[in-house]
Amino acid sequence: MEERIHRDDEPCYVISVAAKLVSLHPQTLRYYDRIGLLRPSRTAGRMRLYSQQDIETLRKIARLTEDLGVNLAGVEVVLNMSRRIEELQEEMAMLQQQAEARIAALRQRVQELERGGLVRRGEFRVLRPDETEDKASRGEASTAPGSEGS
Repeated sequence: MEERIHRDDEPCYVISVAAKLVSLHPQTLRYYDRIGLLRPSRTAGRMRLYSQQDIETLRKIARLTEDLGVNLAGVEVVLNMSRRIEELQEEMAMLQQQAEARIAALRQRVQELERGGLVRRGEFRVLRPDETEDKASRGEASTAPGSEGS
């Protein structure tokens, strides 16, 4: 028998099942929907369907309200901040990948130029993040040719 695996964002739980999974009353879930705290998917017949991601959000809401005493306005702020942090982390990861790819391409280009004899070996180098181009050009960060004793 083949077991179907659901994606985290795939709506699959009706409200009664979702309520049992998070130990909340179905009316509480309806209220959260009404105030915009959580937006479950809807079927063509307007029946609410909750995804695993929705269940995790409901658990977070319950933890914030019951265990930490946060009111629903505070919960909304926390959820919005959490979403924004996730977005920024994804953006940072993408930018880091792009930067690493660019650095690799530049290193390769420098090697090609050195092999082709267009530049002397060591004439170009990649600076560490704590070095500035100004420091490197004055020879403060390393010994550059012609920078002894200015």
